[in-house]
Amino acid sequence: MKIVMLNGQNHKGSTYHIGRMIIDKISGENEVTEFFFPKDLNHFCAGCYKCIEDEAACPFYDEKRKITNALDEADVIIVTTPTYCMHMSAPLKSFFDLTFDLWMAHRPMESMFRKKAVVISTAAGTGTKSAMKDVEDCLFYLGIPEIIKYGTAVQAMNWEGVSPDKKAMIDKKTSSVAKKLEKDKVSVGIKTKFMFGMMKMMHTKGWNSSPVETQYWKSHGWLDGKKPWQYYPFR
Repeated sequence: MKIVMLNGQNHKGSTYHIGRMIIDKISGENEVTEFFFPKDLNHFCAGCYKCIEDEAACPFYDEKRKITNALDEADVIIVTTPTYCMHMSAPLKSFFDLTFDLWMAHRPMESMFRKKAVVISTAAGTGTKSAMKDVEDCLFYLGIPEIIKYGTAVQAMNWEGVSPDKKAMIDKKTSSVAKKLEKDKVSVGIKTKFMFGMMKMMHTKGWNSSPVETQYWKSHGWLDGKKPWQYYPFR
């Protein structure tokens, strides 16, 4: 299984450790690729809209493409973010801002509709729910149909400070998440199907951002009734 881990921080804190616990519990031979933000993409979206016409026109295309290529090849995507002021980290948000041209409304990658993802967030106290919702929204609009969330208040500033009882609880939960990821089938729910249908209608009626995007949808057969999740079984 190919796994890509997107980390919303450069350091390896509690959130990172929980993500690695899940990966280490997935049976079989796994190929893991990790990215850290801001280290691996230290840019903000310039709002130039050049990517709408040509993704390679993005001023940060070369750096971004290394990550999106890895995501395209992945079976599972694991996203970790500490809770910063009740939401996902700013560097992780910047990455998602730079991938908006790959959202369902624009030019989504077909492979996204066959993937599973896990969103992990920790906080000393509260805030993990809203932080995970931030990430979940981005992953959903990228087309990922099955998203598992795990957030927990570790009541500590680092992994070393997390109590043994808390770590035991995390160990049990991560085992459960890993088992879900081992299942071959990806469930495409009504929410994804409905949103895909809305985007199809938008392109059919010419409400899209660009003719380039409509041509992209046509080239994939999506305006003629094909569905991306029908042709890409989970590897």
